[in-house]
Amino acid sequence: MFLKILLLSAVLLFGGCSTKALVSTKKTLPVAEKNNTISLFELNNYTDTPRAGMRAANIVEGVLIAKGFSVQTHLKQDLYTLKEAKKQAVEDGSTYFLIGGVSEWRYKTGIDGEPAVSLQLTLYATQDAHPVWSATGADNDWGNASIGSTAQSLIETMMNR
Repeated sequence: MFLKILLLSAVLLFGGCSTKALVSTKKTLPVAEKNNTISLFELNNYTDTPRAGMRAANIVEGVLIAKGFSVQTHLKQDLYTLKEAKKQAVEDGSTYFLIGGVSEWRYKTGIDGEPAVSLQLTLYATQDAHPVWSATGADNDWGNASIGSTAQSLIETMMNR
């Protein structure tokens, strides 16, 4: 009996150390088809972490490729507006383009230094620049996890939800 109480206490205590919050317009991205190319742009960086938008976009690119999409990546220091991104996606011949932002990309201060990530992603149809899918998510993990693994897990969850 004591062992069961101890085990239950440990699960409750440590289960609360990692949190994930998600909001999305649709459960999943459109299905990757033969000619569905996505133009991916560096995410706007709203953090104090240099190049967080480029880092996050790199992980998004990998997840999209793993899902079967062909990806045209555009990373530059200047941020793309919606109009500029649409123009570039038309030039790329892409069906969709993806832009978004990074609100948090850091290790929390304290004894454990847990990674914390917060992202917003929106996929637009190139033809009319209307949103097809959008998701916002935040996640943190244990102190021994990396920001990259935390971000990848969050992005996969956002795209598969």
